[in-house]
Amino acid sequence: MNDLIEHDLDNGLLTLTFNRPDKLNALNSAMYTLLGDLLQSAQDNPQVDVIVITGGSQCFSAGNDLKDFLDNPPSDMDSPVFRLMRVVMALDKPLIAAVSGAAIGIGTTLLLHCDQVLVSRTAKLRMPFVPLGLCPEFGSSLLLPRMLGHARAARLLLCNELLTGEQAVQWGLANELHDDGEQCLAAARQLAAKLQGLPQAALRVSKRLLKDAHRQELEATVQREGLLFIERLHTPDAKAALRALVKD
Repeated sequence: MNDLIEHDLDNGLLTLTFNRPDKLNALNSAMYTLLGDLLQSAQDNPQVDVIVITGGSQCFSAGNDLKDFLDNPPSDMDSPVFRLMRVVMALDKPLIAAVSGAAIGIGTTLLLHCDQVLVSRTAKLRMPFVPLGLCPEFGSSLLLPRMLGHARAARLLLCNELLTGEQAVQWGLANELHDDGEQCLAAARQLAAKLQGLPQAALRVSKRLLKDAHRQELEATVQREGLLFIERLHTPDAKAALRALVKD
């Protein structure tokens, strides 16, 4: 099994840990495929009650691997990154994120689909799509304005503003602030245990009800964003911005 994402199932709690520290847990095509497989397996496995996703105590994820984007860009909506998005949106089991350090690009937009987001004081959230010549993805153009209002969403999506862990809680993008990564992950596991103590069928029905109200609109937004994102990847602006950041 690929060790780019560590997975540990302990009494119904599945912990998924990004494990590419030399690249700040940047996600490449192999990781998107593996994460999609692990989450789909968790959805189908009656032994899994709750899922915690983390990057460890130092860095959640630097977002998309930019070199991989240049060498192996997604070509259609069946590409691994978009398949992962569909799997995440279809989950009816609780998904908890424990975030320390950088959460960039999809490292932040993934959090919008988690049921609970816990952050440490080292957390730094940013969605630099516009500076890279790209556009929002994973439904962020729909979800962020609804969560934060248009003005704050624009500060993040248009102005490339960085949010600290403390600001993320103040703005409502995260639920809890913890002093360090170890405390953050421990708290996420405690919260997972609390959820495991509830009637599981009722929990999953309730999550579906929370999501169903905007599910069709969200899926349509992800599709529209995805097609525009693919188109943007082939523009001179995006190619130049990505090449400028990629180190051989």
